[in-house]
Amino acid sequence: MPQIQALPEIVKLGGSLLGDERLPALLVALARRGAPLVLVAGGGPLADGVRALQPRLGLSDAACHRMAILAMEQTAIAFADLAPDLMLADTPEAIADAHAQGCAALWLPARMALAARELPESWDLTSDSLAAWLAAELGAARLTLVKSTPASGPTPADWAASGLVDPLFPSFAARATGAVEIVTIDAMVTSPGRGSLAA
Repeated sequence: MPQIQALPEIVKLGGSLLGDERLPALLVALARRGAPLVLVAGGGPLADGVRALQPRLGLSDAACHRMAILAMEQTAIAFADLAPDLMLADTPEAIADAHAQGCAALWLPARMALAARELPESWDLTSDSLAAWLAAELGAARLTLVKSTPASGPTPADWAASGLVDPLFPSFAARATGAVEIVTIDAMVTSPGRGSLAA
C-alpha cells in the first residue's frame, strides 16, 4: 500500500532574524524535524540593499521585484550552508522529492515566483506574501511566520495594519487552505514544532 504524504507545513523565517545569534541552531532544529516542513527565507539585508539602490539608480519596481526574489534565494542558500540537512527545492516536485526522502525543504523562490504573473511587481509584496502564495500553491496544512516581534492581533488584517506584514498579505493568506499564524523566534526556539496565534 503506497504511503500517504502529509500536507506541507511552511515556516517563513523573517529577514530580521538574520542578526539573531539563535538562528543557526533554529535552522538545525528545523532540519532535524524534516518532512513535511518547507522553509521560506526572507530577503533580509540583501533585499534592503535592493531598496537602497532603487532611488540611487532609478530602478523600476519590476526590476526590484526580481532582485528582491533573488535576494530571498541567496538567503536560502546561506541557510542551507548553516544547516546542510535542509534540501534546496525550487518546484513543487522538488519539494515533494525532499519530503519523500524525509527531509525538510528550503524553497528557492525564483523559478516559481518569477514565472507567476499574478504576483504584483511592487514593494507591497514581500516574502511574507510570497510564503502565503506558496502555501496556497502547495495546499499547505499550516503557514507559520517567525518574527522578531509578537503579533499585534489575531488576524492577518491586524498584522498588516501594524506593519508587521505587507499590505497584500491578508489577501494572499485568505487563499491558503490551512492555518496561518505568527510566532516569535523566542517561541520557535523553545518549541520549533508548535505555533501560537492562528488565523
